[in-house]
Amino acid sequence: MQLLLGLLSLLAPGSAALEPISLGIAIGAASALTGYFSYPSFYCGFVECCPGEAERPNATALKEDLNNKLFGQHLAKDVILKAVTGFSNNPNPKKPLVLSLHGWGGTGKNFVSQIIAKNIHKAGQKSKFVHLFIATLHFPHAHQVSLYKDQLHKWIRGNVSACARSVFIFDEMDKLHPGLIDAIKPFLDYYEQIDGVSYRRAIFIFLSNAGGDLINKVTLDFWRSGKDREQIQLKDLEPVLSVAVFNNKNSGLWHSSLIDRNLIDYFVPFLPLEYKHVKMCIKAEIQSQGKEIDEAFVDKVANEMTYFPKDEKIYSDKGCKMVQDRLFFSWER
Repeated sequence: MQLLLGLLSLLAPGSAALEPISLGIAIGAASALTGYFSYPSFYCGFVECCPGEAERPNATALKEDLNNKLFGQHLAKDVILKAVTGFSNNPNPKKPLVLSLHGWGGTGKNFVSQIIAKNIHKAGQKSKFVHLFIATLHFPHAHQVSLYKDQLHKWIRGNVSACARSVFIFDEMDKLHPGLIDAIKPFLDYYEQIDGVSYRRAIFIFLSNAGGDLINKVTLDFWRSGKDREQIQLKDLEPVLSVAVFNNKNSGLWHSSLIDRNLIDYFVPFLPLEYKHVKMCIKAEIQSQGKEIDEAFVDKVANEMTYFPKDEKIYSDKGCKMVQDRLFFSWER
């Protein structure tokens, strides 16, 4: 692109005079490059482009990412894999894909949203087609909810107009002002177009701690009854989770029309992580730092984490959220 601009600059008024043969070469090179850049595949090798109809996520790659990087979340892995690949391979979806991820901090919700984004757009959350909203950062003031609603309308419309496969991630939904998220309800509904724009190819992901206590209780009840956590099925959690979130004033989806209208496709529960899962997180982080794994050291770091309930101490109360900090602290000592 710089070469093309440089060659064209030679033809601009005020440029130094060129011999006829040099001028001919410059025009020829500029014409050739302009032709190359008219082909999308060539142009998109230099500039990020919105994926076309033929460009769909690789189900195998998504499955590998979930299996190798997400620990202790059999429900989330299964739901995310089927939902994202099924939606992406559907030639005519009737509405956008809407996922609501719930669970305590450190269980992998944010991590999964990054995995989804990366499998839709190669640059992941750095992509200009992936948009992250953080409740406390982007919508801090309750008295400005009307302004935020207007801004959301314009932001989503503008970005979906630019790329139908845009991904929108709303973090800290449990801190979002009640009623604000309903502003995007028209974009999630079963409309073919709204003012000439189709939103059916977009993906919306909500991240929330709301419902975490309920998820933890169900998981603990399974453990106390001698059942394996992998026996927990989506039907054991999703119905009660949606009701709990709808009735929770601190959920961001309190009395939301998104739930009333069944516009959220999946409520995805993230289970509390056990000691063995924390160790998996520690090992993965050590490997990402290019260091060798020492089992005794891994045990030491895992034992420094805190667990609940008070008597059984089965689940990490912060999931894997503090693993990196604990590791660097231990390495510095």
